[in-house]
Amino acid sequence: MPLVLFACVHNAGRSQMAAAWFNRLADPAKARAISAGTRPADRVHPEVVDSMREVGMDLEHAVPGLLTGELAGSATLLVTMGCGEECPYVPPGLERLDWPVADPKGASPERVTAIRDEIRRMVAALVATRGWEAHDASRSRGERPCGSGEDKPESLDRRRSRPER
Repeated sequence: MPLVLFACVHNAGRSQMAAAWFNRLADPAKARAISAGTRPADRVHPEVVDSMREVGMDLEHAVPGLLTGELAGSATLLVTMGCGEECPYVPPGLERLDWPVADPKGASPERVTAIRDEIRRMVAALVATRGWEAHDASRSRGERPCGSGEDKPESLDRRRSRPER
């Protein structure tokens, strides 16, 4: 099954939002997403947590993870989001896309909402062009049954190890 890896510098904003949107919009039987950063932060930016909560996704307990060659090697597609030259070695044969998306850290709530919505549009287009969309009408609109537990992508619950500082 295809695995999409979204990467940014701190894995505390853009890539967390992208993975959450992907796992909400894509059919989990067709593809899934995880996220990582080149210099992971200690937590997801509070403004990102607040913005995603507005659309029913909880990133409060998500743990930023380190982008490693091994992690990249497990992916089918690497989508970089502002890490530019900081992204480590990309394994041969790994498809890579670069999405120039503004960093939401410290931005106004209106700006974070605009970034969130831009990422959603980009993820939705990726999911649609690859044929990974969910065919359930409520999933394609981004809705989830209340209390289903499906609003937390698998990658959000997984705790990643990080090097000692």
